[in-house]
Amino acid sequence: MKILIANKFFFRNGGSEVVMFQERDYLLASGHQVVDFSMRDERNLPSDYADQFIERQDYRGGGKWSKLKSAASMIHSPEAVRRISALIQATRPDLVHCHNIYHQLTPSIIGAAKKLGIPVVLTLHDYKPVCPVYNRLSQGKPCSACIDGDFTQVMKRRCADGSLGKSALLYAEAAVQRMLGNYEQVDAFIAPSRFMQESISHRIPVEKVRLLYNGMDTERVRRTGADDGYALYLGRLSAEKGVDTLLQAHASSLNGWKLVVAGTGPLEAELRLTYKHASFIGHVTGDRLREVIDRASVVVMPSEWYENCPMSVLEAMAYGKPVVGSRMGGIPELVLDGETGFLFEAGSVDGLRACLDQLMQDGNLRRRLGAHARQRVQADFSIDGHNTGLMDIYESILKAG
Repeated sequence: MKILIANKFFFRNGGSEVVMFQERDYLLASGHQVVDFSMRDERNLPSDYADQFIERQDYRGGGKWSKLKSAASMIHSPEAVRRISALIQATRPDLVHCHNIYHQLTPSIIGAAKKLGIPVVLTLHDYKPVCPVYNRLSQGKPCSACIDGDFTQVMKRRCADGSLGKSALLYAEAAVQRMLGNYEQVDAFIAPSRFMQESISHRIPVEKVRLLYNGMDTERVRRTGADDGYALYLGRLSAEKGVDTLLQAHASSLNGWKLVVAGTGPLEAELRLTYKHASFIGHVTGDRLREVIDRASVVVMPSEWYENCPMSVLEAMAYGKPVVGSRMGGIPELVLDGETGFLFEAGSVDGLRACLDQLMQDGNLRRRLGAHARQRVQADFSIDGHNTGLMDIYESILKAG
């Protein structure tokens, strides 16, 4: 089987790239052929197809004419269409699998592949087909205004950073994609959570949206069983991530547990100034990241937006750590309340504090819930199960074609 994988970044930029590279590695190790399509960047990993990547797109700055050209290419990229069409004709893949393609590669590549008779799979790493701003947030709050197709709401509510101009551009993008029918041409969508599956089914027939959770390779997790007595937040320091709620819960607790905050983001300076008793360690990667997770007592996911299937939760479970997460999006599909961790109502300082106070005072409870979390990720979210499900989706599409 020959698969063309399209993703705008060809380096590990976030969770979508982690999933994409996991699948790519599996396909290559299994004897399949992979054709890469992406954007040029000095951070890219090596690829035999790098010469066919599109030029790097940077939509910041520039004059008025430059901004107009950038806006047009964000909606439809003639370069991406031209290059992927040539690549498909040269390599004749059996299937095109799109991951994070928005704004730089654009959904126009879907139509290009279908015009050449190639079936297309799209993994839903975010809510873009039903939310022009992709994250279902408006003015920092969860939003469902556009989910049934009224994309004018993005302008009325100025969902893009409160800017009418940016919001109008995203409306135009959504309207053009609907007119072109690129999403409607996708043969199968992969939803990494039931929440995502149900969200996208407002626009796409449910039979085309296949549930396939992200997978975790637990064999690669080298854990020591350490517990250094701290709760760990790992992620972006921004409002929708709920980190301020977590810091308030920590500051108001009378039990004296430690909190380690790993990550950077727009709220970092303000949070460091306001919450002096938490330990901010900045962005960590590699061995340092693995050590920070391994030595944590609890991992906290206090999100106040509709998370999909966060790899950080699966990784924490693989390390045998209980997870305290908000009842938002796909998180309750991963964290079983009272079995592998605790759930609380998003934004509730009292609820989050109660969960963490209970766990941080009881080492036996942490060990029991952590062991169950490890067992659950091995049984229900293994990388082998994910890869088997992926091949089932590929084969069903090729058989139908």
